Amino acid sequence: MANHRVGFILSVKKRKKINLEAFADLCRHRCIEVVEIDLNQPIASQGPFDVIVHKLSDVIVEAEHGSQSQRLLANFQEYVFLHPQTILLDPLPAMTKLLDRFASYCIMNTLQNSMREKCICTPPYLEISTCDQSAIRETVDTRQLSYPLICKTRVAHGPRSHEMSLIFSADGLKDARPPCVLQSFVSHGAVLHKVFVVGEEHFVVERPSLKNFPPGPCDRKTIFFNSHEVSKPESCSHLTALDENTPRMAPPSRDIMAALVRQLRAELGMALFGVDVIVDIQTRTLTVIDINIFPGYEGVPQFFSSLLRHIESVLEKRGSLK
Repeated sequence: MANHRVGFILSVKKRKKINLEAFADLCRHRCIEVVEIDLNQPIASQGPFDVIVHKLSDVIVEAEHGSQSQRLLANFQEYVFLHPQTILLDPLPAMTKLLDRFASYCIMNTLQNSMREKCICTPPYLEISTCDQSAIRETVDTRQLSYPLICKTRVAHGPRSHEMSLIFSADGLKDARPPCVLQSFVSHGAVLHKVFVVGEEHFVVERPSLKNFPPGPCDRKTIFFNSHEVSKPESCSHLTALDENTPRMAPPSRDIMAALVRQLRAELGMALFGVDVIVDIQTRTLTVIDINIFPGYEGVPQFFSSLLRHIESVLEKRGSLK
């Protein structure tokens, strides 16, 4: 008989991606029942829940415009308010903040200031909310962003969030589509280190990334690309192809990665997130370029056992506080 009940709210795609059925089987052997929560039905009648694991990004983003998503989100928030003993993985305010790339870059900037002695930084960035070309150019110059620039959608969720561009000059700024964020590009040897965090544990998976580009403005046309396609494990994009003579970069040290994760966990108040990290080929500085909500955990075979350990840990802590 199950001693605890854990509810999951995930999209169909996410459920299949992490193989929730297999996770439920693992939990069953530890006397934990896994329940898929239907947001269209009263949540209270599906409970009670000791823990709710969710990725409500779709609902949060759609609630900006759709009345149905507003209702679903309001019902969920009401349930959480009326059941304060239920542990959320992760808190809604923290998750909502990370859906805004500009807000997450502000968090990354705070991280840079607190971890300067560890040689961890984040590239200069700015938010673009106008189509006025002269205003955009002036802001880029004032904030001392350097070309090339990576242009990303401000909303860090949905298919469009993977659509990015590489802008090489002031003339190329016409290709920016506000609302968006601009971030100075850092050459990093076409290697992306994806850090997957599960509670107090983390895993680093190496992925392909954009090749090096010379610093400074040039007359090259804007390059449009899909970051998911470029950085998927089996990617063979021409944008990731390095010159054979390019030296191989050493991976970040485990100690620095662990310090980064500890600081981010404290800063975010979250347990399930990912961090995209690169190493600057010029300065060898560890550079944080993105933070992701409840990522896919591809390449992390220990994800199930780590998630179960974290759930058991938070249940144990809650029990000791009673």
